[in-house]
Amino acid sequence: VQLQASGGGLVQAGGALRLSCSFSGRLGSIDVMAWYRQAPGRQRELVADITTGDRTNYADSVKGRFAISTNNALNTVYLQMNSLKPEDTAVYYCQLRARPHLLAPPATYWGQGTQVTVSS
Repeated sequence: VQLQASGGGLVQAGGALRLSCSFSGRLGSIDVMAWYRQAPGRQRELVADITTGDRTNYADSVKGRFAISTNNALNTVYLQMNSLKPEDTAVYYCQLRARPHLLAPPATYWGQGTQVTVSS
């Protein structure tokens, strides 16, 4: 399974960006798709996740500003980021938790990361 993230860049505070992460490869089932971020000198943290039943979960720091979604084929996950702040600056990683086949235990897959920089 390969994950390809895109959409990062440089934006001014108050601006918006949309991240995309597409994944390819055969899977038995998908449990959760998520976005994490890691700022310099800090631990990687969960930003948002979404289940295949469209149940979403957000970090308190991004609630009301970010929105996670998927496409109908469930092979792309998006992160719409609005009202960006300098403290949102980080490398953003997509994550997929899925079963390689239906009888397998769940595995975790990571994308390569995309840089988001918010200037003040």
